[in-house]
Amino acid sequence: MAETVRIEPAAHAALVQIARAKQVSLTEALSRAVEAYRRELFLDGVARDFIALRDDSRAWAEEQAERAAWDTAGRDRLVVRVLLGL
Repeated sequence: MAETVRIEPAAHAALVQIARAKQVSLTEALSRAVEAYRRELFLDGVARDFIALRDDSRAWAEEQAERAAWDTAGRDRLVVRVLLGL
């Protein structure tokens, strides 16, 4: 389903340059740009969540303990694989 979106002339010119450089259509260039921005927003949210987690000393200690448990589990699997020749 096609939709019409108005963008500023400078943004359109940049989109044209991107599409030419990547050898894709304007629609594909715009879709990729939107997806990149969506991912950036997601990662910004993850970063904020980790900052909040670190600010809570109890929650951060629990996180560190869980990571240590997973690190040990990973090494255990590696040792088993080495011993079995996998």
